[in-house]
Amino acid sequence: MAHRRSLLPMDTEVVAFRTIFIKEIVRFMRIWIQTLVPPAITMGLYFIIFGELLGKNLPPVNGISFMDYIVPGIILMAVITNAYGNVVASFFSTKHQHYVEEMIIAPIRPWIIVAGYVSGGIARGIVVAFIVGAVAMAFTEVRVEQPWLAALVLLLTASLFSLGGFINAVFSKTFDDISIIPTFVLTPLTYLGGVFYSVEILPALWRDVSALNPILYMVNAFRYALLGTSDVDVGFSLAVIIAFNGVFAFIAVWLLRRGVGIKA
Repeated sequence: MAHRRSLLPMDTEVVAFRTIFIKEIVRFMRIWIQTLVPPAITMGLYFIIFGELLGKNLPPVNGISFMDYIVPGIILMAVITNAYGNVVASFFSTKHQHYVEEMIIAPIRPWIIVAGYVSGGIARGIVVAFIVGAVAMAFTEVRVEQPWLAALVLLLTASLFSLGGFINAVFSKTFDDISIIPTFVLTPLTYLGGVFYSVEILPALWRDVSALNPILYMVNAFRYALLGTSDVDVGFSLAVIIAFNGVFAFIAVWLLRRGVGIKA
């Protein structure tokens, strides 16, 4: 059944968006020990093990110390997992507690609902990025070469994986289902996305395979913004990220409009 068209004025829909957004902010801030502290601890361990203990014995990568080289990728790993996890858990809870039906029969456009949840995921991803960045400063003195580009890549990456979390939540039927994509898709793609190495060291075959991994473009675009070095063209990387955002946004809104995973 198609979602009925909104009859509310735009300012009322702004209130609807703001209500969902604030609810999402309050949700992850209320349980900050579970949502904001673990990324700082986990990524701090990455910096200690791969940067301090192992990195000192490794040669520079593209003229940059190994410790500095992995900082952008580790920050982006935290953004990806937290933006994704925030939306998939929140929207699945909305389905599980059966108040999503009240939302979709309300005269609110589906994209407003999607935007509210995605904005919450973006907010958590950005907050975590600042926390992990602060932890990184305890180990390195990385300077942000291009702040506006760094902000844009963070925003687009958090948005993309928030949309991915929303789509995962739509299809999930149990709490176990929401862990399948992070375990079997996100984690392998992230570790193979050039977080800890340059794709230039790979054999030609695996370098071509890596080009199919969208996370490679996010990591390299963010690395260029922070360190001024990238394995791939930054303009092309941004185009890939924006294209994925457009496709995922269309799918998320279409699924909600059709009531997939919600209506019998």
